Amino acid sequence: MPNAQQNVYIIDGARTPFLKAAGAPGPFAAADLAVAAGRPLLARQPFAPNEFDEVILGCVGPGVDEANIARVASLRLGCGEETPAWTVGRNCASGMQALDSAATNIASGRADLVLAGGAESMSHAPVLFSLRFVAWLAGFSRAKTFPDKLRALARFRPGLLKPVIGLLRGLTDPVAGINMGQTAEKVAHRFGVAREEMDAFAARSHERLAAAVDDGFFEEEIVPIFDTAGNAYREDTGLRRDSTPDKLAKLKPVFDRPAGKVTAGNSAQITDGCAWLVLAGERAVARHNLRVRGRLLDCNWAGLDPAQMGLGPAHAGAPLLQRNQFELHDIDYWEINEAFAAQVLACLAAWRSDEYCREHLGLRGALGEIDPARLNIDGGGISIGHPVGASGARIVLHALRVLEKNDWRRAVATLCIGGGQGGAMLIERAEKKPRAN
Repeated sequence: MPNAQQNVYIIDGARTPFLKAAGAPGPFAAADLAVAAGRPLLARQPFAPNEFDEVILGCVGPGVDEANIARVASLRLGCGEETPAWTVGRNCASGMQALDSAATNIASGRADLVLAGGAESMSHAPVLFSLRFVAWLAGFSRAKTFPDKLRALARFRPGLLKPVIGLLRGLTDPVAGINMGQTAEKVAHRFGVAREEMDAFAARSHERLAAAVDDGFFEEEIVPIFDTAGNAYREDTGLRRDSTPDKLAKLKPVFDRPAGKVTAGNSAQITDGCAWLVLAGERAVARHNLRVRGRLLDCNWAGLDPAQMGLGPAHAGAPLLQRNQFELHDIDYWEINEAFAAQVLACLAAWRSDEYCREHLGLRGALGEIDPARLNIDGGGISIGHPVGASGARIVLHALRVLEKNDWRRAVATLCIGGGQGGAMLIERAEKKPRAN
C-alpha cells in the first residue's frame, strides 16, 4: 500500500463451495457459510482465533438474524468477545472492500492480524409484503371496535398480498431504474458485443472450470461443508459440463425481449457462498512465524454511470496500473469477475479502444489487450457463481493460487459493482526462499 508503515501479507485463505440457488432457500444462511469456511481455515493456523485484531466481513443482504454479520461469525468462530468485528457493504465488491479495509488498517499500523472476506446467501433473500399491505395491516391493527374492524376488512383486496421479491429489487438500480441485466445489454450495444461472443465466452467458462475441477486444483481452495441433515457439499454446483455455444444460443433473452443478447446462460448464477483470507503485517508474521503466500500491493475504486456499471473494471483497473507504473503486460494474470459475459467482453473492448481510453480513462491511447490464456483460466462467475458479497474475496484468493501454480508474480482481481462502480486489487506472489546448499 502507498506510504504504508508495514507491508500487508496474505497468509492463507479458503472458501466454501459456491452453491447454485434452486428456487428455494438453500441449506445455509450467510453466517452459516462464514462459519463453515472459517473453522477449517482457522484450525490450520499457528495462532489462536482470539489473536486476530479484528474481523471484517462483506455482505450485501444479511438475514434479519444476522445484524452485523461479521460479529456473529466472529463469535461463532471463537475469535473472542474482545475481538471487534464489523460488516462492510459495497454491493458486488463487499468482499474486496473487506480486504481493502483490513489492508488499510494493517498498513497504517492500527492492526497486525485480520480475518477478512465476504459471504452471501442469495437464496435466502426475503420475499416481502408491499407497502400498501403494510399500511392496510397498520390500519386494521388500529381498529378498536368490531365495526371499525369490519370497515378495515372491507378495504382489503387480494392484490395487497402480491409478494415483493427482495432479490429482484436488490438487483435493480434505484437511480438508473434498470436491473443489472439491462445494464449488461447497454454495454454490449455500446461496444458491439455479439450474442455469439457472449455464448462462446460462457461456454469457455464452464469448460475451464470443469478442467480445473478434474485436475483437483480447487481441493485446497474449497473446504467441504455439511448441512444439518448430514449432506456434504464439496464442489461448486453451478458447473454445466454440457454447455456449448450451440446449446447456449437456443436460450431466449431475459432482460430485453425479444431482441436482447443477455440470457441466463451467459450471465452469472444466483449463488450462496463465502470466502475468507487471513491478512497480516510484518509484526504478526514475525510474532507467529507465519508463512507468507502473497502481498496485497494496492487497491483502487472508481465510479461511473450506474447504467454502464459493467465497465467498472475498466475504470478501476487503468488507474491502478498507472499509479503503480505498470503496463497491461506487466500483469501476469487477471481475474475479472464474470457478472455477465457481455460485461467482461465490453471491458476488454474498452481497453482496446483509443477513443474510450482517451475520453473516459484519461489515457493517451488504448491500454491494450489481455491474453485470454491469462484471464479467468479456471472459469468465473458464469460457471462458479456470483454470491455478491463473497465474489470480491474469492477472485483475490483464486488469483493468488493461480500465481502460485504457474510461478507467476503479479495479478489483478477486478469486478464491476452495482450502482456504477468498479474495484481492482493488485497482489503479488511471495518470492520463494532460496534453498540451502
